[in-house]
Amino acid sequence: METSVTTTGTIATIATLAAHEGETVTLRGWLYNLRASGKLLFPIFRDGTGTIQGIVPKAAVSEELFETLKNLTLESSVKVTGKVRADSRAPSGFELDVQGLEVVQRVADETPFPISLKEHGVDFLMEHRHLWVRTPRQSAILRVRATIMRAAAEYFDNNGFTRTDPPILTPNACEGTSELFEMDYFGDDKAYLTQSGQLYIEATALALGKVYSFGPTFRAEKSKTRRHLTEFWMVEPEMAFAELEDILQLAENYLSYIVAEVLKKHQADLKVIGRDVSKLETIKAPFPRISYDEAHAMLADAFAKGLIENEHKDGDDFGSPDETYISNQFDRPVMVHRYPAAFKAFYMQPDPQDPTKALCVDVLAPEGYGEIIGGSQRVDSYDLLKSRIEEHGLPLDAFQWYLDLRKYGSVPHGGFGMGIERVVAWICGLDHVRETIPFARTLNRIYP
Repeated sequence: METSVTTTGTIATIATLAAHEGETVTLRGWLYNLRASGKLLFPIFRDGTGTIQGIVPKAAVSEELFETLKNLTLESSVKVTGKVRADSRAPSGFELDVQGLEVVQRVADETPFPISLKEHGVDFLMEHRHLWVRTPRQSAILRVRATIMRAAAEYFDNNGFTRTDPPILTPNACEGTSELFEMDYFGDDKAYLTQSGQLYIEATALALGKVYSFGPTFRAEKSKTRRHLTEFWMVEPEMAFAELEDILQLAENYLSYIVAEVLKKHQADLKVIGRDVSKLETIKAPFPRISYDEAHAMLADAFAKGLIENEHKDGDDFGSPDETYISNQFDRPVMVHRYPAAFKAFYMQPDPQDPTKALCVDVLAPEGYGEIIGGSQRVDSYDLLKSRIEEHGLPLDAFQWYLDLRKYGSVPHGGFGMGIERVVAWICGLDHVRETIPFARTLNRIYP
């Protein structure tokens, strides 16, 4: 350990420097970058809350301090002391006139930090994800993610919902086994990593009224698109005595709250990420609502005019290009409701006005980010649910407990699921969902 300490100050973080303007403080962090100009050094320090540039004139510090900093290696851990000075040109709004430095651990010259400021390929960065997260942009994304997750729970906590956590290990494949991770469960029984907690929180909703779950979910999808992970986090509210309109209102108010919290707390981080915040400032309820039939007509018209390449067939689900075109017609999320029941889940309530349609909704984020919320009113009739389970070829005995919910005091109820990572990708304006989570799990990656 090298030491060159000349001054000590109040322990502070880069994020709190506005409260210490003109004061001498000590920051604990790492050397992110260093450039020299004659007898001036410009080290950039990071501490997990942000970055700040230091100013080190050779004439103003000891020779020992100047030489220690001049020869310091990137990502060496340090305690740096200096006077906080406001500077409107600096990204953080402040610079640090360095007065003292303690090197906690110096990165060896023989093994320099592998992620330099030059361009690196995605595979290299993902292989070094444990180090890539230290860079300012990746750190900013993770700070925004943390606020999105906090706000996602906070909204429900403040609006009468009770958090109830469903099991991660489930005994049955609710919608077929093709996208489930299967495992042996102590011998003869099979278990699956959950795709969704929805069925279980329907049970707790009928006990507690308004509930939500929040946790990891798993999809064994062999997909390589920029929107898919095999492990991701999902928040799922469920409400008793709720119909489709209640679900729509909840979804738009919920998303508006989350975006507002990010804008309130992360202007600096969004600037580091390069996000155009003007596109987020329009995200306020109410959101536009269109039916599946209206969305199909929109695509048909676009195809006829040569605005899209592929024709959408009425009755088919929307692919990613379809969702992108639809969402690009609006400046905020668009709520597409009443899809054909034929390709939707067995538990979705048919529309009484047109039983070929389901009382469901997909919320499509603007700017081509696709579906971020999917929800529905649930089937509340015992006989109808039983017949739907049989029609889908699912094991009836595995769903007896679920059918019980329609036998003992059934009521109209419903909810939705929101994938955290897709929301992070949209709010941060990211090209790929792999940057939205500390360690992404994809079709071809489970390391580190």
